[in-house]
Amino acid sequence: MEQALLEVSHLSKIYKRKGGPDFSAVKEVSFSLSKGEALGIVGESGSGKTTVAKMVAGMLPVTSGSIMLDGQPVESRRSKDTKRNIQYIFQDPVSSLNPRLKIKDILAEPLKLYFKLSGESLDNRIHKLLDDVGIPKSYQDRYPKELSGGQCQRIGIARALAAEPSIMVCDEPTSALDMTIQSQILELLQELQRSRGISYIFIAHGLEVIYTISNRVLVMKQGEVVETGATTQVFHSPQHAYTQTLIQSIPKIELPYFEY
Repeated sequence: MEQALLEVSHLSKIYKRKGGPDFSAVKEVSFSLSKGEALGIVGESGSGKTTVAKMVAGMLPVTSGSIMLDGQPVESRRSKDTKRNIQYIFQDPVSSLNPRLKIKDILAEPLKLYFKLSGESLDNRIHKLLDDVGIPKSYQDRYPKELSGGQCQRIGIARALAAEPSIMVCDEPTSALDMTIQSQILELLQELQRSRGISYIFIAHGLEVIYTISNRVLVMKQGEVVETGATTQVFHSPQHAYTQTLIQSIPKIELPYFEY
């Protein structure tokens, strides 16, 4: 049996409260992720899905549990190679980009850090990244404020791609965009997955987005996993009452090919 690319076991996050009881944001969450797979994590606000994503990406310390990448344990002090292999795409595309840097400088940072590129090699790689995400080369001298929200998100994706990761953690990357741009960004992510074999952990509040992009789904409520399975299985035959409520809340117009 092929080894999973990522193995998350009994992941928990507890916040200490002064003068009050501790708060368990995530409780014993376990899942795996294969190469080229998209795992959707869904749940209402406060369910713990983004906390899980940030722990996997190394943006939050883990209280307990373990993370394995390519069969090797991920330590709390992450190596440069581990950081390179797990990249994060943020919910707000505009605020995630440094407003003082031109687009070419934003993309140059990971290329210099991970691959020591410079000169013509650096320029060529920046141009290729812009082409990969559908942004004209001429935009490299613009600042984020000169781009639309959708264009900023494409740059955020290009910045993540620059590290040549095996996993991209997508934290509601379409929620701040209008429906037409959402669809374009999802199509871009799917094309990148097909062409590069990237694995996604895709966090979303709306299940219609998860239905579009994910192979498997993890449903979370109050920090715990209440249901998991193949996307079609969970959507067409939800077992947990909470999942059934989420499915029933999807406007049918958003999923023209989905039957309850």
